[in-house]
Amino acid sequence: MSLSIRNQFDGTVTAVTTGEVMATVRTRLAGGQEITAAITREAVEDLGIAEGAAVRVLIKSTEVSVATGPVPGISIRNQLPGRVAAVATGGAMATVKIAVDGGELTAAITKDAATELGLSEGASVVALVKSTEVSLSAG
Repeated sequence: MSLSIRNQFDGTVTAVTTGEVMATVRTRLAGGQEITAAITREAVEDLGIAEGAAVRVLIKSTEVSVATGPVPGISIRNQLPGRVAAVATGGAMATVKIAVDGGELTAAITKDAATELGLSEGASVVALVKSTEVSLSAG
C-alpha cells in the first residue's frame, strides 16, 4: 500500500505498556533511536503488537516540530537529533529534511519558523514528535 505519509521507518518493538483504553509502544529503529507511540489498546491487540514484533513507524510531516537543540523539561517523548539535509520554502510553508541515524525525516513547518530558527543545510537540529502523533503498522 502506498501512503502520503513521508516518514516511514522499520523498527522492532522493545516494550508495550497497556492501560484500559490506551497503550504505549516503544520501538527501536534501525538507527538505534527509540520512538514511543501512544495508540489504542484495541490497535495493539488487532495488530498483534508485542515485544520483539516488527513494525513500521509512520509520522506525518506536519506532526514533526524542529528545535535547534535538545529540549529538556517537555512532555514530548520523541526527540531525534539530526542535521538539516535540505530546506525548501514556499510562500507560507517550508519542508525541512533532517538526516537522522538510519534515515531521513521530513518536517513541514511554517516558512517564518524556518527563517527564525536559521535552518540551513548542515545545521544541527532535533526533530520533536508527540507520541500521540506516531502511528504503527504491523510487520
